[in-house]
Amino acid sequence: MELDEIRHAISDTDKQLLGLLSRRRELALAVADAKLAQNKPIRDQKREQELLVSLIEQGKPLKLDAQYVTRLYHVIIEDSVLQQQAKIQGQLNGTDSPAVRVAFLGGQGSYSYWATQKYFTRRAERIIEQGCDSFNEIVQAVETGHADYALLPIENTSSGSINEVYDILQHTRLSIVGELTHPIAHCLLGLPGTDLSKIRQVCAHPQVIAQCSQYLQGLSQVKIEYCDSSSDAFNRIKQQQDPTIVAIGGEEGGQLYGLQVLTRDLANQKDNVSRFIVVARKPVTVAKAIPSKTTFIMYTGQQPGALVDALLVLKQHGISMGKLESRPINGNPWEEMFYVDVFANLNDYAMTRALEELNKITKFIKVLGC
Repeated sequence: MELDEIRHAISDTDKQLLGLLSRRRELALAVADAKLAQNKPIRDQKREQELLVSLIEQGKPLKLDAQYVTRLYHVIIEDSVLQQQAKIQGQLNGTDSPAVRVAFLGGQGSYSYWATQKYFTRRAERIIEQGCDSFNEIVQAVETGHADYALLPIENTSSGSINEVYDILQHTRLSIVGELTHPIAHCLLGLPGTDLSKIRQVCAHPQVIAQCSQYLQGLSQVKIEYCDSSSDAFNRIKQQQDPTIVAIGGEEGGQLYGLQVLTRDLANQKDNVSRFIVVARKPVTVAKAIPSKTTFIMYTGQQPGALVDALLVLKQHGISMGKLESRPINGNPWEEMFYVDVFANLNDYAMTRALEELNKITKFIKVLGC
């Protein structure tokens, strides 16, 4: 076969694959309806493992190695689970909509932009994007009704918790209605033809700079310029057209601004992942078929053992804790508010009883969302 014929055959095969993937999604959504009718959990880890083992065996005579099949089907299975969860949640809360307005940090190409696309493409036919310059502006957009949802980064495996977001949650009336994790792959990006040895300025968001601090320490005589977002950094490079100025951000985002990758994998940690939360004006009910997380804040007071007593309530009710974060209380020097994530549905009997008991022994408690 000639090269053009081979390429044409590949294109035909790819078209067939896309059709089959679309059909598989349809079947996965049908599974969601069946599981809901039979009151079965959406995620079945045993079934997923058995499926992977079976697919690996089927792939061997087709010369498809186990690693290839596993990586491919991990993506497909995860997509199926998320599609099913989104459908059930939309039905339960009446949030199915042809279009959603979402406020996030930065503009097109920022990490928050890609996380927004990842989360909401399963929940709406169209996303009306509202890029913002600060976390306060993002939250205000939803509080004032100019956006339906806000997406906020809350922690990163490399730089830790984003304290500003935790502090905003203490005062906002919004509820956490969802979350997602998104891999963050930091690259050094510049104009085509940029010479690494001649760069004199690096533009990036403060969180990005913190996550790449070890790499940046190795750059001598280079000025660090703080930006509102990764997209802001990209835009500065594009506008200034100066080959001595570069940005740090994601490769996909940089491509939108005509930038090329100069160096990859800049983060202090190899597995660099950010967790984002989604907030809205109204709380949602999470279906019992879907694994749930409840977030609340509490002020235990300053007496000895107060925090231990509160955590023992969770233990006594068999509730596992995933996160405990302390933040200072504005106006109360040396006093702390605690943010708690637990793996439980807000409507579970154990969770309801635990909150009732915590109300009695804490100075203040507020559920942020489920």
